[in-house]
Amino acid sequence: MSVFTGWRAALRIARRDALRAKGRSALVVAMIALPVLGVTAADITFRSADLSPAEELTAQLGSADALFNDAGMGPIQQMPDGNTYNPVGEMPGDELPPIDMRAAFPKGARAISEQSVPGTVTTAYGIASVEIIELKTSDRMARGKIDLLKGAFPQGTGEMVATEPFLESAGLRVGSDVTLTPAGQKYTITGAVELPADLEAKVLYADPGAVIAPWQKLAEADKKVPEPHPGQPQWLVEAPGRAGVGWQDVVAANKAGAVVSSREVFENPPAESEIPLLKSNPDFGSAESFGDDTDAALVTVVAMAILEIVLLAGPAFAVGARRSRRQLGLLGTCGGDRSQIRAVVLGGGVVLGGAGAVAGVAVGLLLTVVFRPMIEGWAGHRFGSLVVRPTELLVIAVLGLVTGLLAALAPAIVAGRQSVLESLTGRRGVRRSSRVLPVTGACVLAFGALIAVYGGTSGNSTLVAGGSVVAEVGLLACIPVIVGLLGRLGRRLPLSPRMALRDAARNRGRTAPAVAAVMAAVAGSVAIATYMASSLAESDYSYTPMLTEGTISLAAGDTEAAERLPAARAAVEHTMAVTGGRADVSRVWAGSDCNVYYEDEDSCGSMELVKPTGKGHTCPLADKGAKQLAARLSADEHRAMMRTPACVDERTSTSTFSTDSNNIVVADAAFLDTYVKLHDPAAAAALKAGTPVLLNEAYAKNGEVTLKAVHRYNPKDTKNIKLHPGPPRETTHRFPVHVAKPGYATTPGVRMIMPQATAERLGLHTEPYGSVYTVGHAPTDAESQRVSAAIDQAGGGLWVQSESGAADRGSIILLILTLFAGVVTMGAAAITTGLAKADAEADLTTLSAVGAPPRVRRSLSGFQCLVVALTGVLLGTVAGLLPAVALRLVDLRAAMAEMRISPMESAYTPIVVPWPTIGLLAVVVPLLAGVLAALFSRSRPGLARRAG
Repeated sequence: MSVFTGWRAALRIARRDALRAKGRSALVVAMIALPVLGVTAADITFRSADLSPAEELTAQLGSADALFNDAGMGPIQQMPDGNTYNPVGEMPGDELPPIDMRAAFPKGARAISEQSVPGTVTTAYGIASVEIIELKTSDRMARGKIDLLKGAFPQGTGEMVATEPFLESAGLRVGSDVTLTPAGQKYTITGAVELPADLEAKVLYADPGAVIAPWQKLAEADKKVPEPHPGQPQWLVEAPGRAGVGWQDVVAANKAGAVVSSREVFENPPAESEIPLLKSNPDFGSAESFGDDTDAALVTVVAMAILEIVLLAGPAFAVGARRSRRQLGLLGTCGGDRSQIRAVVLGGGVVLGGAGAVAGVAVGLLLTVVFRPMIEGWAGHRFGSLVVRPTELLVIAVLGLVTGLLAALAPAIVAGRQSVLESLTGRRGVRRSSRVLPVTGACVLAFGALIAVYGGTSGNSTLVAGGSVVAEVGLLACIPVIVGLLGRLGRRLPLSPRMALRDAARNRGRTAPAVAAVMAAVAGSVAIATYMASSLAESDYSYTPMLTEGTISLAAGDTEAAERLPAARAAVEHTMAVTGGRADVSRVWAGSDCNVYYEDEDSCGSMELVKPTGKGHTCPLADKGAKQLAARLSADEHRAMMRTPACVDERTSTSTFSTDSNNIVVADAAFLDTYVKLHDPAAAAALKAGTPVLLNEAYAKNGEVTLKAVHRYNPKDTKNIKLHPGPPRETTHRFPVHVAKPGYATTPGVRMIMPQATAERLGLHTEPYGSVYTVGHAPTDAESQRVSAAIDQAGGGLWVQSESGAADRGSIILLILTLFAGVVTMGAAAITTGLAKADAEADLTTLSAVGAPPRVRRSLSGFQCLVVALTGVLLGTVAGLLPAVALRLVDLRAAMAEMRISPMESAYTPIVVPWPTIGLLAVVVPLLAGVLAALFSRSRPGLARRAG
């Protein structure tokens, strides 16, 4: 019999066996299809979301041939992509007038302008700030740049279109009216549009001449109307014919002072000898190449998927082989040799692996198409097209097929080694556990951990990755022994958990791979979650807030606006989630106000809070010998020194309530409670007595501070110059202060709180700045718009500022990781429970025969599932922490090296364990898996066919 004939028979037997055991076959197909589905969806999503340069150009140009911009530096030379350009000759010193852009267009070209202006418009809640862009959106050149979702494009000067994010935040819809509040112009929103390159943009579009020109004309006629501040216009250009805007057209436009991004030049770039900029600057032609980690990441993902399939589907094939051992024994009695028996089991891998691979690719493609809008929403932009590469999908399908074969390989070898007598009688034989495997695994685990830690301390991420994989392989080899030890834990437990533990220990070949699969999935999730949580903690540490947490500020722009503070305060207190009292704050200055008289040199006063020198005052990391000191410090010692009052504001200092760097405010005791969160009766009493409160003790010496002031008055400041005639006067005042504890030195935007009486005694000027409030939550869009409307109605010139906090928290990614690990955990536990029931049906029948209650079967299934899930999660947590900690050690080494070069740079590299994620995986997921297994298990045995 030929090889092909033998395999054909083996495949036919495997196909019939798969159809006979539909439940087990469906389980194996699902286990193979799920990872294939995930890899297929990830491949299509990655290829589609990664916009090509041509698609990025379409997002910039729309359907136009080119985009023209005024470089503002006279004649230029540019690179073909338009991103790099230089002036011809010297950079002009003065600002040049705008060029006549139409003279730079190719002859016979058609163009439309695009120009933006910031403005405020009425909304359903009040008033909102928004970017308004003048562009002929109905023109065909705008297609691809702006797409209409519903309604119609503007057809006149009284119409606009808006992006959907703006409409949602403003509570508006197509057909609503908005009013441009600075100019009082009214517009109707005729349509909803989206920017394919930025789905979250909040923008209004109007035709050219509909907003800026009328606004400017009204501002010239009425001085109470603020002038618009439009941006630089740019032009979408369509060349005559089909030739587009060629390189010669670009060079000609460069001579006129325009920089051009051309589709034709992108598709057919000129030779380097034809680029004038490369002749004068050859360095622009050398592009730095960056390594692509995508391939390595893709290989890792595919390898993990294969490992998951082998670990999950392998026991199913093993149970299937045992269930078919009589059939395999009969095959042996008919003259079949061991290779043919192995071929039958491997044929099951081919049949089920092929079915799973095809199903996974098909369903993955279908789900990507169905959920494409949701994926695009997460990505923040539309896909240029759904990129499907048949070659890659074929490779993924082949991998699924090969993985099915690999999963069936070990059961096939075991089945081939069984004697015909054992197969026919159903005896399993007695196998002693190998002592070599766990000892080897423990050694490999220790060796891998040492490699990973050494890679972390030496800054080699490759060693970290390799060592982590080696350690995980070693832990995998130890799992059978760990599972065997579980049986000893059940001696004092009730019947169901005791039987579940002993069954797991007795059938290690079934339990260990499932525990390993859970461990592998959880290890990856825990590693990424730990690294992300640590990076977020580092980002939070480096973030400099503008306000203290849980507060908002109401600020006035000038003296006239300050007079409208009472009405604005009433609006804030009525609209926003104010939970505490109000604290009013004023700014303080010497001489003429630099906020008003800033145009002329030396035209206003100045003030300086003098910082003493010496220990406790001068920051050692910003003084002589800083590098030598930094070389001796550990990361924790450096962090502690950076948080001292002497160093805390050396690197960054926010000026929330003033325009200078002194951060001195005039306020009363309410400011201490509301904003500083300093609940100190002594500090409040000091303010009432006229003594300033100093939050940064580094500026005090012997309980006193020194304030230098230059009282310089501008001739235009007629009111004050009459009171203070003569040349500028310099003063130095030394006065006592109440010094707060060192922890308050980090209060955003405030270094010292001065009573009003003290400011007047020192000859300083004050003006109400605004108020601060404690709020229950950050202002919503609706609340902010309502307050803006009230402020505008009162006369404008004020604004509300809130603390947005650090950037993206990565909560969605952590949630996805947790869900992924949870699904794999429950899946692996469910598979093991199902296999255990199928494998131990005789034992369950015996239980029923001896009078065990029906609920014992349910509780036994639940505890079997719980054992697998909990064991895998705990081992996976340990395995996942190793690479995360090692990678953070790599980051620590790099941060320490940078800190020793620049001592004021932070070297803080925390290691944060994501306890919520681990708690969810270690407690909730195993309990949920156990409960579901108990609920869906039959309480009574089914009818069984008698064998033999």
